[in-house]
Amino acid sequence: MTSINQLCNKKRKKKKKINKVPALIRNPQKKGICIKLFTRTPKKPNSAIRKLVKVRLTNNLKVNVYIPGEGHTLKEYSSVLVRGGRVKDLPGIKYQLIRGKYDFKGLQNRKTSRSKYGAKKP
Repeated sequence: MTSINQLCNKKRKKKKKINKVPALIRNPQKKGICIKLFTRTPKKPNSAIRKLVKVRLTNNLKVNVYIPGEGHTLKEYSSVLVRGGRVKDLPGIKYQLIRGKYDFKGLQNRKTSRSKYGAKKP
């Protein structure tokens, strides 16, 4: 515990809050254009082929973004909407795409968690 004399000489330092999604710059979502589609394998206990896309956002920042759900029809220069949210088993991936917006179609025949995958009510 600091004494009053110590506090008079030096004020308390404010704790810096780290931004978990720096590329979005205080926005909930950002529009972007796909530059390159690629795949990556996850960290140790898991094994799969995760689909990723490199996106140039409207503020000219380039980020790697995870493509959620099964299957997609994305190509180069497709317009997409990016949100925050990291993928636990892919290091360095801090963003995900929003399904059902712009060129990124929602999933068909989805019964549960429909809002996350842009599926309409059956």
